[in-house]
Amino acid sequence: MLRVPRARVVPLSAPPSYAAAVERYFTGAGIAKSSARIYRISLTTWGWMLAGEPAPTGPARRGAKPPIFPVTAIDDPALAEALAELAAARADEMDADTVNRELSIVRKAIGWWQRQGWIVGDPTIGIERRRAPPDRTKALSENQIAALWRLDVGLREKTFWKLLYESAARADEVLCLNVEDLYPQDKHGKVTSKGGATEWIHRQSGTDQLLPRLIARRTRGPLFLTDRKAPAGTPTLDVCEETDRARLSSRRAEEIFEENTRLLANPLAREEDIEELEGFTLHRLRHSALTHDAERGTSTPMLLARSRHASVRSLERYARPGVDSVAAHVAASDPAARRRD
Repeated sequence: MLRVPRARVVPLSAPPSYAAAVERYFTGAGIAKSSARIYRISLTTWGWMLAGEPAPTGPARRGAKPPIFPVTAIDDPALAEALAELAAARADEMDADTVNRELSIVRKAIGWWQRQGWIVGDPTIGIERRRAPPDRTKALSENQIAALWRLDVGLREKTFWKLLYESAARADEVLCLNVEDLYPQDKHGKVTSKGGATEWIHRQSGTDQLLPRLIARRTRGPLFLTDRKAPAGTPTLDVCEETDRARLSSRRAEEIFEENTRLLANPLAREEDIEELEGFTLHRLRHSALTHDAERGTSTPMLLARSRHASVRSLERYARPGVDSVAAHVAASDPAARRRD
């Protein structure tokens, strides 16, 4: 098959150094400050490999600076082979989730640099994502959920997180809720599911105690709003007519949750290290809700209806008893404990 050569983009500005290209990517691509921390660590790591050097690991990785080289060096034809070897060596030392996340981040940055006309190729094309083994610890414990409710956060976050957990819904579904989609008397709401179907999600009293203050007499428009007025060009359906504020984005909601749960996710971390660690993801609230339901003996048909999965097989990874439930079962089955009773 005839391969059509990639057209060269006329550079919008002179190609900078790699470090400067990273900073301009953060600004130009609109990367939030909370995400920039993780992005900077990943792009510093990849900067060394793109320079043909092994990436710092262990204590040396903390506070590492990217090497000095022009971003145009990424187009060196000899780089791809050396990069593949360096990436493979690094992948052998790191967990698959970290490796895959860092690869995704550098590919996004490379795509942005290509659109600026600074580089043409992508030396990471031949590098494959690593298969991640299943994580059996995604469900938060009951104690972790209780600690989450005690965090000092705003009303919007309290309501959003509580609704996610009580409904076991997906974050994107809940963020698309409008005020008029809520049914106060029946404690349910109308959402558009991942497959495009219109479905119901159900909440409990915890959310209903917070909703009136969050809605503040609004009658329509996005339920969860940003703190500032919507920028020009925001779709009308994503703007509240009464406040001129925009619908909260899933990216921003994820950033806020991750940032506020770093200490919960890493309770033994030192305070000076917490900025370099990661918190929980919003999806873990859905995972936790379904796991806790299963632990309380909820039937499979009810779990399927609540999760809105199409099959039991899809539900299986959620409906596994968590570590606290298994520990309680083992303790209750301990012969010595029964004799003491």
